[in-house]
Amino acid sequence: MACLNSICKEVSDEKRNTKEEEVYTLDGAVDRHGKPAIRSKTGTWVAGILLLVNQGLATLAFFGVGVNLVLFLTRVLGQDNADAANNVSKWTGTVYIFSLLGAFLSDSYWGRYKTCAIFQAIFVVGLVLLSVSSSALLLKPSGCGDEETPCGSHSTFHIIFFYLAIYLVALGNGGYQPTIATFGADQFDEEDPKEGHSKIAFFSFFYLALNLGSLFSNTILGYFEDQGMWTLGFWASAGSAFLALVLFLIGTPRYRHFKPKGNPLSRFYQVLVAAMRKWKVQTTLGEDHLFEMDKNEAAIKGDRRILHTEGFGFLDRAAIMTPKDYANEEKNVEGRNPWRLCTITQVEEVKCILRLLPIWLCTILYSVVFTQMASLFVEQGDAMKTKISNFDIPAASMSSFDILSVATFIFIYRRILDPIVARIKTDPKGLTELQRMGIGLVIAILAMVASGVLEVFRLKYVNKDCPNCDHASSLSIFWQIPQYMLIGASEVFMYVGQLEFFNAQAPVGLKSFGSALCMTSISLGNYVSSLLVTMVMKISTKDNMPGWIPGNLNKGHLDLFFFLLAALTTADLVIYIICAKWYKYMKFDGRSSGEYDSNKKNFQASEAELRV
Repeated sequence: MACLNSICKEVSDEKRNTKEEEVYTLDGAVDRHGKPAIRSKTGTWVAGILLLVNQGLATLAFFGVGVNLVLFLTRVLGQDNADAANNVSKWTGTVYIFSLLGAFLSDSYWGRYKTCAIFQAIFVVGLVLLSVSSSALLLKPSGCGDEETPCGSHSTFHIIFFYLAIYLVALGNGGYQPTIATFGADQFDEEDPKEGHSKIAFFSFFYLALNLGSLFSNTILGYFEDQGMWTLGFWASAGSAFLALVLFLIGTPRYRHFKPKGNPLSRFYQVLVAAMRKWKVQTTLGEDHLFEMDKNEAAIKGDRRILHTEGFGFLDRAAIMTPKDYANEEKNVEGRNPWRLCTITQVEEVKCILRLLPIWLCTILYSVVFTQMASLFVEQGDAMKTKISNFDIPAASMSSFDILSVATFIFIYRRILDPIVARIKTDPKGLTELQRMGIGLVIAILAMVASGVLEVFRLKYVNKDCPNCDHASSLSIFWQIPQYMLIGASEVFMYVGQLEFFNAQAPVGLKSFGSALCMTSISLGNYVSSLLVTMVMKISTKDNMPGWIPGNLNKGHLDLFFFLLAALTTADLVIYIICAKWYKYMKFDGRSSGEYDSNKKNFQASEAELRV
């Protein structure tokens, strides 16, 4: 009996020890107190769903302002179309510039939680000021601002107050956007198979939440604002942003965190300086002569060691240990000069950034295609038959089909396509991020071809007796649905894959910066699109020709512009395939739960020493 009790006690102790080993996350995440995160009490979908709802509400609030800002500037402030469009472009570009600021502060100093909270608060303040300035200062006389009733003149103070408000909105949303995506991904432990799969799925749901939020603002809020109810639209946006902030703060006890790593620029320059200082050192000495931080020491600091990869061999010199470095190591490892000797992980971080840049550059032309949905697609739709009975369909509202396509294809990919590919490849992860981004480029090419073919048929159905009339073509606007659906499908593969790729492959200290790259890709896509249109018009208007994209599309060749974009994207796809084949995925030094438990004890011991 005593023997049986002893056996039961050993089994019980073994189960308890196993449970203790499994209770902590394995990726180095900590809770809000800075202690190793307990798996059952932090993160996962409890925190993830809060952040998804937060993203949907914040997106609704942002697009509630942005979707009709150009109309507000023309109808309320009395600006002409060119000035209004230029001011909206500057404002939109500023949003993406601020995304880099938010990413830098998040990765370097504040951490993701603090960055999200601060910039969301700024976002709410900006929307409240915008609502106040509109209702109390700008919408005079009462009821002005619709298509028929212009508003009166405004003082310099009123204009300055308005621009202060909308640029606070830009600062708040820009600083928040790249950080919230990364912070949501932080809630899932990629070292755990189940949570790792959930982390991948999170990016799809994140992009879906973004689209659902914009759907509401593009339709319902956009309608109210178009009817002149600007105060209602802006206050609704402010209320949505405030609710998003409250939900974000409610989840505070549940969130997992990663400590900021300090200024990444200094780490980058240290590698370059150290490599140049050792430019005469041979790089054929082998990996045994490359310096790396001890695994336990890395765990205490919350770092993940990156394994050495081939390529960019001149950078490896920064981690090669010379006789002088060996002598210093014997005396004091911590006393090493980081401007002379860097770790393998630090060198690989620089290599990673250099490898990411060509992939990122290839995504810019895709963003050029994506931006046509908000510009030339709308102009094309406006030149088609938009009436059904007595109801006039706004050309811009056709973007709703893009959002429905995103929702549909996220479901199709996650539930149908991904499992089938995983079985065929015998890989639980299915398609890689790079493969999905390539598929996104292929679908984008098809979207441009479809748009060009539609334009050919639209021109065939133009009323010859009245080519200058509005909606001169008898072809229904609903023929645009295929190209909007194709753009939505391409987004699921390109932008969701891009979010996952940059989050997974960006160094630990640059995760938010990786998300910011996605936003800057869209921003540069807008600028490149504008430049391309200018160049095309300058070339195509020679010899008194109307050009490809004149004010009256019935006299132009918009179809040729779409076919040109298809050809450019095809060339971009070829370059992308070359870059994708050349790219080497970053590999981390794995950790078992037992190793992490040991690291946790070292973390606690180090903490105790600091207290003493």
